[in-house]
Amino acid sequence: MFAVMSTSDQAPYVIASYVITLGGIGLYVWRLLARARKIAPQVREEDRPWT
Repeated sequence: MFAVMSTSDQAPYVIASYVITLGGIGLYVWRLLARARKIAPQVREEDRPWT
């Protein structure tokens, strides 16, 4: 009734899930850093521990 999926049949799903997950994380980090760079000049000099 149900076909048994072998490892080679599941590989595209595993690869796609990794690409989607890592791509989503990468997109989030890229957007977060872009936003941080945009608003960093608004922070006062004495409140900048990274400089």
